[in-house]
Amino acid sequence: MRALAKFLGVVSTAALWLSGIGLVLMTVFTAWQVWARYVLDASPSWTEPLSVILMGWFIFLGAAIGVREGYHLGFDVLLVVLPTSVQKVFMTISDLATVFFGCAMAWYGDALVVGTWADQLPALNIPTGITYLPLMVGGILIAVFSLERIARRFAGLEGAGDEYPDFQHMDTAS
Repeated sequence: MRALAKFLGVVSTAALWLSGIGLVLMTVFTAWQVWARYVLDASPSWTEPLSVILMGWFIFLGAAIGVREGYHLGFDVLLVVLPTSVQKVFMTISDLATVFFGCAMAWYGDALVVGTWADQLPALNIPTGITYLPLMVGGILIAVFSLERIARRFAGLEGAGDEYPDFQHMDTAS
C-alpha cells in the first residue's frame, strides 16, 4: 500500500507541475494574443483554442489533485461534531460518491473524445477530441485518488484525508 501511495504521490506531483506549466503557458499565449491584436494588428488564430485546451488540463488535473489532498467539496459542518468512527464512515461515503463522479467524467469524456476525434480544430489542425481528453484523464485520476483515500483509510495509514479532529474529547471550558 505504501508503494502504491508513493507512486500516486509521484503522479499527483507530475499532474501539479503539468497544471502549473499549463497555467503559465495559457497566460503567455493570452498575453501574446492581446499584444498581437492591439500592437501588431495581427491577431494569431491559434492562441485562443490552445489556451482553452490548456485551461481544461489545468482545471481537471488540479481538481484531481484537490481530491487526493482532501480539498474537494464536502459537507464538513456535520463532520466536525461527530465521533471519529462516524466521521470515517461519512468520509468514505463521500469518497465513494467522488469515485462514481470521476468514473462518470471518464466515461462521458471518453465518449466525447471518440465522438469528436474525426473533426478538426481549424486553427490548430488537430482532432477536436483532444479538447475533451482532460475531462477523461481528470476523471480517471479523480476516481483513482478517491479509491486511494478509501484504501489508506481502511489500512489505517496517515494522509487518508481524515483531518477532522474528534471534538468529543476537546475541553470546551477553555
